[in-house]
Amino acid sequence: MVAAALLWSTGGIGIKGIADSPLKVTFYRSLFAAIALFLVFGRDVWGRRRWKSTTAFVAAIICYGACLTAFVIATKWTTAANAIFLQYAGVVWVLLLSPLVVREPMRARDVIAIVVAIAGMALFFIGKFEARGMSGNAMALVSSVFFAGLILALRREHDAAQAAVTWGNLVLAIALLPFVAHDLSLTPKSFGVLAFLGLFQIGLAYAFFVRGLKYVTATQASLTGMLEPVANPIWVFLLLGERPSVFAIAGGVVVLAAIAWHTLAGEPVVDMPAPD
Repeated sequence: MVAAALLWSTGGIGIKGIADSPLKVTFYRSLFAAIALFLVFGRDVWGRRRWKSTTAFVAAIICYGACLTAFVIATKWTTAANAIFLQYAGVVWVLLLSPLVVREPMRARDVIAIVVAIAGMALFFIGKFEARGMSGNAMALVSSVFFAGLILALRREHDAAQAAVTWGNLVLAIALLPFVAHDLSLTPKSFGVLAFLGLFQIGLAYAFFVRGLKYVTATQASLTGMLEPVANPIWVFLLLGERPSVFAIAGGVVVLAAIAWHTLAGEPVVDMPAPD
């Protein structure tokens, strides 16, 4: 689980480390990820249909693809810290929408976690106003909404997670191809970074995550997954020198603290870490 979280956390440094456009990065990363995941999971994702609701499965694929795309755009437009912390705050929308979508009652600890996390999210929008940075923050929030949609869809289809992530990457690559077909060339650096992001940061990480779930509880998995949003901006700061604002750091601490408290107080908020 730790290996999976640390691999996921390299997304920020990879996305920011190359000059290619967000859609081009998303296309190649998902293409490489689809190849890796089909090789890892094989017939589990294309030969054995274990889920029943086609609507929920399609919704999971759409939400997964939209989440990936919005996250890459957000990481390009704002700081890595803002992008990952705001996306991870998607658990707030899970708590808010669970009573409507999956008929799970809202409890007192849910309300407390929601209020505290939203207060933390508000801190990201305090400070020096920059149009591009604020647009990046907004895209991170969009990513968090689709992340919540993915989790809620998978709660309707408990056995479809592997298939949704695998097919989601393939469908996303196909959907983005018309938008990047005019510029498919890559420098050696970009090829290496994008291959790493697809094969390892998504593919191998998710394989580790699925294997780790066999040996740890859901609570342990959820808490261990929180290494990702902590480590992501650290890599970017150490390697690229990008400094998140004091308000962003404070907001991230508040959001993650609310999620950790909710997880320890009862069932985990989500069933899988953010697929960024």
